[in-house]
Amino acid sequence: MNLYLFRHGIAAERSDKIHDAERPLIPKGQRRTRLVARRLQQIGLRFDVIMTSPFLRAQQTADILHEEGLGDLPIPLPPLAPTGEFARGMAWLQDWQQNHTTESNVVFVGHQPNLGHWAEQLLWGKVGDRLIVKKAGIIGIKLGNLSHSETNNELFLLTSPKWLP
Repeated sequence: MNLYLFRHGIAAERSDKIHDAERPLIPKGQRRTRLVARRLQQIGLRFDVIMTSPFLRAQQTADILHEEGLGDLPIPLPPLAPTGEFARGMAWLQDWQQNHTTESNVVFVGHQPNLGHWAEQLLWGKVGDRLIVKKAGIIGIKLGNLSHSETNNELFLLTSPKWLP
């Protein structure tokens, strides 16, 4: 099973006027995300499921992935919010893995540093603040059997948007 971790596109700056959860993608963020999505579609990538943080900027990013033909309508997954818990996200992923083929492609659309931390946990078993996902960037991890304590997960993709279009 392949897990893709996709960071939301460039969003409106933080401000006292708008709650963090409601910050939208700015036009440049929409364009860049769409370019990345088109490139992924051109190379034949398709997601079996698009899971997204409930925050607006991540939802808009996930919607673009859907609009560009990369998968069905996105489904909100609360553990993907900036305050989300890794264990809850992994529980969802284990359930998915047990009920679907080993060749499935799942994308989690979320936020940094969470996505980098989740990748580090899956790859090395601990967080080291070393993996950084750029806005509209993507990480791909080939997952072993998540129900085993010793699993061999493999990083196969780590790229920023400037390398895709």
